[in-house]
Amino acid sequence: MAEDRPQIYLITPPAFDVAEFAPKLASVLDAHEVACIRLSIALKDEHEIGRAADALREVAHARDVALVIESHVQLAERHGLDGVHLLDGARQIRYARKTLGEEAIVGSFCGASRHEGLNAGEAGADYVCFGPVGETALGTADRVEFDLFEWWSEVIEVPVVAEGALNEELIAQYAPVTDWFALGEEIWREDDPVAALGRYISAMG
Repeated sequence: MAEDRPQIYLITPPAFDVAEFAPKLASVLDAHEVACIRLSIALKDEHEIGRAADALREVAHARDVALVIESHVQLAERHGLDGVHLLDGARQIRYARKTLGEEAIVGSFCGASRHEGLNAGEAGADYVCFGPVGETALGTADRVEFDLFEWWSEVIEVPVVAEGALNEELIAQYAPVTDWFALGEEIWREDDPVAALGRYISAMG
């Protein structure tokens, strides 16, 4: 079982106005302790992605918070980010590590697959992310079973992240068996993201 209280890992919205979102993110970071931010943006233009990366890097690094980018290994290097979050299990981990160096954060989303998680850990992932934890119609909608997190926290040393359709009840349930909770739209869709994140943190107990 994870002995310490889980840390918070924030995921950006898939689309946002940089000038509006950067101060919103800053207010959340100023109010709560956050371990890492993932830039998860559904843009195809690398210049627009780079502009968002630069703006959020300034906000994050001013507060000593790591910023990783989803999928774009080359952009992580180009814009001085702390690493990359990959979406395809173990497949690109060695490439990302070789490109970004040993100090970079390289994480991997592994869906609901213990096998993918183990492969990612063996390939050198700094963390493995499983999800969705809650009910959602997105993707395949295959929820991760509690047993996977329970087993992982007891047997595997690679940190594990829970994400996807989280709520306060699930946060309370999974807090003993996960290292990080990845929260995105759960807080950004709220009128007051600072208060919303506060409720999730309180649910950890």
